[in-house]
Amino acid sequence: MKKIFFAIFTCLCFIETRACDICGCGVGGSYIGLLPEFHRQIFGLRYRYNSLLTHIGVGSTTSYLTTNETYRTMELWGGWNISNKFRLMAAVPYSFNERTNQGVSNSKNGIGDISVTGYYQLLNKTKTVFSDKLLVQSLWIGGGVKLPTGKYNPSDKGAVSENTNLFQLGTASVDFTANAMYDVRLQDAGINMSASYKMNTENKFNYRYGNKFNASAQAYYKLRIRKTVMIAPNAGIMYETSQKDHDNKFAVDVTGGNLLTAALGIETAYKKISVGANWQIPLSQNLANGFAKANNKLMVHVSFIL
Repeated sequence: MKKIFFAIFTCLCFIETRACDICGCGVGGSYIGLLPEFHRQIFGLRYRYNSLLTHIGVGSTTSYLTTNETYRTMELWGGWNISNKFRLMAAVPYSFNERTNQGVSNSKNGIGDISVTGYYQLLNKTKTVFSDKLLVQSLWIGGGVKLPTGKYNPSDKGAVSENTNLFQLGTASVDFTANAMYDVRLQDAGINMSASYKMNTENKFNYRYGNKFNASAQAYYKLRIRKTVMIAPNAGIMYETSQKDHDNKFAVDVTGGNLLTAALGIETAYKKISVGANWQIPLSQNLANGFAKANNKLMVHVSFIL
């Protein structure tokens, strides 16, 4: 049952390196969250909902240019333990993007950028403290690659000075990540801290999305019901920041920025099946020099341990 507990948190938090985390292909990187504990394999489905406003003015004022953008993603992901210390994770997203301005909508649907990440367990320590309390610590480090499998349309970026180039299914570039995750748990209460840095390359259309850094801290507590069902409420904060994009080597003004969110979630597990949800609320943000505003985000999942 303990292994299922760790797995359900991964379904909540484990977001592989992709282009579209916060808002389209703009700010956002590779928040990895808690890694799962499983003997061999795990797979699942995640549904994510993000939305934002673009072309907003000072003080979040709106005009006829203001556009509402919605990003829905269904993601198939899986994990494989190669040995006791090595594991491989992969994610395949399928996106449903929609953009509405003055009652006129356009959309694009399709596969996103597939990602593969490898991890190594640097620390795995368990000891007894305060006479009878179990203290568990783990540290994972890893690196990954994001493949240009999602469609990128260069005409959608518009003029360099006025478009954030968010409305894409992929970046058309091969990108790389470096990840680290530390988890400490005393009995049933724990804290997880993670960080990730995403390094983007220039695509064949001479556009390069800004490098991204993500950090998070989450507290959780697990409750057992009749030794067969586990419920795990959790809460934390997440910080994401991005450098400016570059188009033909020139910096794009209405790109980059930072976002701080509060996250609330609930996870449930029964035998080898887990279901959960996560809600993220912006606390502070400065996206694309104030040109874009992120709204609340939602993620739900179901996963299976083999």
